[in-house]
Amino acid sequence: MATTLDQMLEAQRAELTESEIYRRLAESARDPHNAEVLRRIAADERGHHDFWQSRTDRQVRPRGLVVFLYVLLARLFGLTFALKLMERGEDFAQRHYAEMEDVEGIGRIILDEEEHEKELIDMLHDEPLEYVGSVVLGLNDALVELTGALAGFTLALGDGRTVALAGLVTGIAASLSMAASEYLSAKTERHTGSAKNPLKAAFYTGAAYVVAVVLLILPFFLITSSHLALAVA
Repeated sequence: MATTLDQMLEAQRAELTESEIYRRLAESARDPHNAEVLRRIAADERGHHDFWQSRTDRQVRPRGLVVFLYVLLARLFGLTFALKLMERGEDFAQRHYAEMEDVEGIGRIILDEEEHEKELIDMLHDEPLEYVGSVVLGLNDALVELTGALAGFTLALGDGRTVALAGLVTGIAASLSMAASEYLSAKTERHTGSAKNPLKAAFYTGAAYVVAVVLLILPFFLITSSHLALAVA
């Protein structure tokens, strides 16, 4: 199936958002080598944005709320935590781009995303965080799944507060489902020697999902135009 303009615009905006996140994280990196790697990845992502812009001939803005969320997480939980989340994002980007093979030149971008994932893993392997996987799971799924749901609600419902309430109900239900799934997963892992507490893992996953949900629906309560609120989120 041919790649649509909307798909290319979404990819363009995602690359610009990731470029800004990596640039901001580089500023907070204490290790000079890590900071340099992050700056180079930021430049690559900016180049990917330019690649898509040359095909869409449109201007886009980064998702400011998503950038803020990553920077906040880095300050609260450390750079390692934020990078772990970004590493999951690189994996998602690879799978997403694999569905856009009809775009000439996409192969180079896929290779770049694979390289970024490897570099991020190399930066992370010396600093394991016991429950980072649980929190990352909740945040990543909320950012990916709820963003799409909010876009659908905006088109179908129109009214910002109605969209926010629908997103809140959907998000809370999904957070409970994710928490239950993580509990069962952690419980299974304990039989293989993992020290992770299933209840704590479930709590971190569910709580992270709820935090992301609240941040994503907040613009719909504060901004009259639902389409503008979606753009901010």
